[in-house]
Amino acid sequence: MTDAPTTSDQNVPRAKMLRVGLMSGWSFGAAMIAVLVICPILAVVWIAFNPTENIWPHLISTTLPRYLSNTLILMFSVGALSAAVGTGAAWLLVMYRFPLSRWLEWLLLLPLAIPAYVGAYALVDFLEYAGPVQTAMRDVFGWENSRDYWFPQIRSRGSAVVVLTGALFPYVYLLARAAFREHSGTSYEVARALGAGPIARFLRVGLPLARPAVAAGVAIVMMETVADFGAVEYFAVQTLTTGIFSTWLESNNAGGAAQIAGVVLLLVLLLVGIEKTSRKKHRYHNAPKHQRPTMKAELRGAKGWFATALCSIPFAVGFLLPAAVIGAHALDNADLWLDAKLLAALGNTILVGASAAIVTVAAALFMVYGVRLTGRRLPRLLLPVTTIGYAAPGAVLAVGILIPLAWLDHRLADAILAISGSDPGLLMTGSAFALVYAYAVRFFAIAQGASDAAMGRISPSLPMAARSLGRSAGGVLREVHAPLIKGSVATALLLVFVDCVKELPATLLLRPFNFNTLSTRVYEEASLENLETAAPAAVLIIIVGLAAVLILARSNR
Repeated sequence: MTDAPTTSDQNVPRAKMLRVGLMSGWSFGAAMIAVLVICPILAVVWIAFNPTENIWPHLISTTLPRYLSNTLILMFSVGALSAAVGTGAAWLLVMYRFPLSRWLEWLLLLPLAIPAYVGAYALVDFLEYAGPVQTAMRDVFGWENSRDYWFPQIRSRGSAVVVLTGALFPYVYLLARAAFREHSGTSYEVARALGAGPIARFLRVGLPLARPAVAAGVAIVMMETVADFGAVEYFAVQTLTTGIFSTWLESNNAGGAAQIAGVVLLLVLLLVGIEKTSRKKHRYHNAPKHQRPTMKAELRGAKGWFATALCSIPFAVGFLLPAAVIGAHALDNADLWLDAKLLAALGNTILVGASAAIVTVAAALFMVYGVRLTGRRLPRLLLPVTTIGYAAPGAVLAVGILIPLAWLDHRLADAILAISGSDPGLLMTGSAFALVYAYAVRFFAIAQGASDAAMGRISPSLPMAARSLGRSAGGVLREVHAPLIKGSVATALLLVFVDCVKELPATLLLRPFNFNTLSTRVYEEASLENLETAAPAAVLIIIVGLAAVLILARSNR
């Protein structure tokens, strides 16, 4: 016999009871997605504090100081140079009109399409002993070999700084340009009326107003510098990221790799804190009716062409040189475009990139909608924490994913073998599952940000009206939100896919055996000095990257 409903149960409307249960389901799902995103970071911390073999004292006394010092030098050098280049270019293009300035305003975004490791391969190929520059010098001056002249060492830390700056300065440029634009032109006019010259206006008015934006851009540049593997490894610069690879793969010590990864995480968290603090301070309160656009001054003659040259140099280093070198190799070896290995790498890239993009965006949509739907505190607290994956380098995520998944994979295989009598092999680490998971964690912040912004633009009255007409929470998402946010979802899918295509460290560590993507094919062939063979795959990566830059350019008009 079933129990009769209590008086309190009878007083609760059935619709409200169903809504409470449904909200709990969305809340639980959102919390689980957040946990899955955060787990690799927590796993790195756990493994670092509980290694099988503690080599921390050995690392401190031998390689760790070198790894750390090189990383810090690269961070601050690339950050300072990117700040100077990005802020200077933004100031010139916002405040002045000169030859090609309208073109350069958008051309300076194009270096974002070139991964730093592709830029490194192109620079070495262009400047090495057998490259066109030194070959032309020997032909012109009659030198016979390298003993007859001096040329700077190409594979060096200085070259790494130049390449990384060329690839990363657009982050500072974008934020600084936006900061200079959003201030009323009256500030600069008053400074001019008080006798401040161009340099004084920049140092006393423009730079202080844009300082939070510049600091945020520099923090992003530093995080990307810490995360880089392909460029620094090619230039033979031993950093914390290359240390993770050598300690794990060469010394076969996962615990030591996790301990180095922990140091990387500390640096990244510090930079994230700087970036967040800068954004909190980035507040301006100019009323729209008092805003006056900045009137650009005309630079004529030598001054105008000098400004054009200053803005053209970072574009040439960051995009024009790599694209020209790689493109020339790709055209000279047209037969390689039909190579079976290239086609296989392209297919693998599309497969894992598209899978990761769909999984990441779907999970982000579910989580953002679940957090908005529920009043539970835990999902709301976990939502901003999930963005840490974007700041964590791919090598760090690989440590936090592969080791726990390998343990779980072996236990699962043993259980299936005991039950069925057949060995299924490694289901997760032996397939592209781990790679897709790493991509989803690494780029979850992109999908989450796009989903949150898109849903935030929808008036709350629309879903409330749909619920009042009897639509379920899932029905509201499907019938109301989905048609309104489909453009933002498509953009998020493309951006995540592009980043998956360019990701190198996580792909190298987590790919299944004999499984190449475009990025790993470029890395393997370039490491063997076969840039001609690597060029077609690199061109495909650049083309995909340009799609993301075009989206970025449209959103920053």
